[in-house]
Amino acid sequence: MTKKKKLENISIGEVFRRIIWPKRGMLLFGLVLILLRSAATLVPPKATQYLIDDVVVAGDVSELKRIVVFVVLAIVVQAVTSFMLTRILSVQAQKLIANLRVQVQKKILSLPINFFDSQKSGALVSRIMTDVEGVRNLVGTGFVQLIGGSITAVAVLVILINMNARLTALIVIPIVLFGVIAMKAFGILRPEFRKRGKLNAEVTGRLTETLNGVRVIKGFGAEQQEIKIFEKGVISLYEVVKKTLTATAFVSSSATFLLAGVASTSILGLGGYYIINGSMTSGELVAFIAYLAVVVAPVLQMSNIGSQITEAFAGLDRTEEIMQTPSEEDDQTRTVALGPIHGDIRFENVSFAYDGDDDVIKNISFDAPAGSVTALVGSSGSGKSTIAGLAATFLNPREGRVTVDGTDLSTVKLSSFREQLGVVLQDDFLFEGTIRENILFPRPNATEQQLQEAVEAAYVKEFTDRFEKGLDTVIGERGVKLSGGQRQRLAIARAILANPRILILDEATSNLDTESESYIQQSLNELMKGRTTFVIAHRLSTIKRADKILVIEKGEIAESGTHDELIAKEGRYFQLYTYQARI
Repeated sequence: MTKKKKLENISIGEVFRRIIWPKRGMLLFGLVLILLRSAATLVPPKATQYLIDDVVVAGDVSELKRIVVFVVLAIVVQAVTSFMLTRILSVQAQKLIANLRVQVQKKILSLPINFFDSQKSGALVSRIMTDVEGVRNLVGTGFVQLIGGSITAVAVLVILINMNARLTALIVIPIVLFGVIAMKAFGILRPEFRKRGKLNAEVTGRLTETLNGVRVIKGFGAEQQEIKIFEKGVISLYEVVKKTLTATAFVSSSATFLLAGVASTSILGLGGYYIINGSMTSGELVAFIAYLAVVVAPVLQMSNIGSQITEAFAGLDRTEEIMQTPSEEDDQTRTVALGPIHGDIRFENVSFAYDGDDDVIKNISFDAPAGSVTALVGSSGSGKSTIAGLAATFLNPREGRVTVDGTDLSTVKLSSFREQLGVVLQDDFLFEGTIRENILFPRPNATEQQLQEAVEAAYVKEFTDRFEKGLDTVIGERGVKLSGGQRQRLAIARAILANPRILILDEATSNLDTESESYIQQSLNELMKGRTTFVIAHRLSTIKRADKILVIEKGEIAESGTHDELIAKEGRYFQLYTYQARI
């Protein structure tokens, strides 16, 4: 069972080790570019001071020309380094995002089936596509600008102290006060950003369900009901977004007030006083104010970057929760790699329960010899699908064991078993694309002859020949352009092409009309030859030829035998069969 882990904050050290450090070369180069750009920004203030105090006073035109050229070169350096920063770091950040999405998707697909039973597909899509987006602020320009801006601010403060220590003190005090406010705010923002990510995933999940079930919604006239549910989710998301925007705005406005407001006004007043009493020149004051802009700009920028990085950490918290969830293959007891199997399946005193509830399967034992057909029948909720899930390794027994050729399936590497497994479900999933692509899904490299044999065996040509593009007909999302019987035949063709040793048929003929069922029953008979097959069926007329029929009631085997044997017993199977026959 997959236990839900408590969501904990991913540490700064962990992020540095796993995300920032592997990109250290690229980030170091970006830092050099930022320092070059910052150095270039220091040129105009000093040039302005020199121009006002010396060049203009002396009337030196040739020196004026040199200053203008020097300032233009500094501006060019700023432009080039800014372009290179965006081009290199932003592209690398997007590459990292793409890699992280692949890793998260790979991890999610490795998780056990019961994980997906409690998750919305839309919410998982949000985990993959949205939660990793913020990492661009760690590896892109955001992180480097945070470091580079800090270095620049410190360097300029040293220059300002040398120019006028008292005026510089008027800058330092608001900066320190702003730093305290920012740290407090970012600590509050992180859980809010995480909550926003969770709500966004829930809203996305509900929207995905709504769109997938639009026919049911319209069929019951439930549009207004779905609109209200979606609206409630969107409003909840809005309330959290409002909080984060308010906090971010408070940080930005604090920076503007303290640095661009308090510090600048104080410097203008005190600087004007120094000029009047002759302790400071006009050029020095202009340069000081220009340097102040160089300090304030990265600090203001850092307030926005800090919010973005906080949001990135919140997204990584949720990503880390997924990445730390134990996958199917993490089980250290699964060490056996199966070769080609014969197909003998045995249940030995197997019990199973979902999430600590009462057992739905209770001490079941039976053999399914290689090549045999075992049918599972019984009322809804009796445990038939659970038995099939145990045979397919989608579930693990709580007690007892399930073996294949004498090997305990709980010790087997799942990939080595499932590559020899085929499944046809009552409502089998088809992918957006063509009929050909869906049949080739389990074996993309199958030959055209193998494809055509599967198509013939499943009687797919009975309907594809009527389509203008034949097997290349696009079937729409989940095969919406096909009838239920057509979708089922396509799914059976897919299973035939996979050529499995173990076959699970879960209500495989339930969606078929009488004509389609006759076609499919013949193809299923061919498909089941030589394969160990489990058939779940409510339509008992389809399992008369099964080698063994297990009647499951309340998680236990109530009866076992062939069709004729069970009819002769006149027990539970006889009741079910004669009832259906009368209908």
